[in-house]
Amino acid sequence: MTDVPVSHDTVRSDSVLDDDGAVRTAADDRVTAYLCIGCPLGCRLEVEEDEAHDIVEIRGFSCKKGERFARQEHTDPRRMVTTTIGVDGGRFPRLPVSTADAIPKDLVVALCERLRATRVEAPVSMGDVVLGDALGTGVDVVATRHMPTD
Repeated sequence: MTDVPVSHDTVRSDSVLDDDGAVRTAADDRVTAYLCIGCPLGCRLEVEEDEAHDIVEIRGFSCKKGERFARQEHTDPRRMVTTTIGVDGGRFPRLPVSTADAIPKDLVVALCERLRATRVEAPVSMGDVVLGDALGTGVDVVATRHMPTD
């Protein structure tokens, strides 16, 4: 994870910006900024951590979703993956698929590479598992539409 640069107006009086844009206080706490996507408000969040990388404080949220988002994004960022895979014998050459739940962010590219090599045979029903336990995450990749035969 990389720190998002924080503007000077969010820096406390006992803080300085270091070379990578992270905010450091006199106690060497780090502040990382996030833009919340938990609801339409788009709050600008700040997560302050200590030297042991434990969260000290979360600021800037307007609802509980924002606080949960900041904690999750800071400690274990996850993403849904939506893409297409090849279909043999189907009406269309590609089948839209999605993970059934979010997977660790650092596995997204590897999963996309795995799905690029994945092909299924039509017919496929919406909700069918096309890749079970994707990359050992416990999350299935499922079809997001019906695919009849040609």
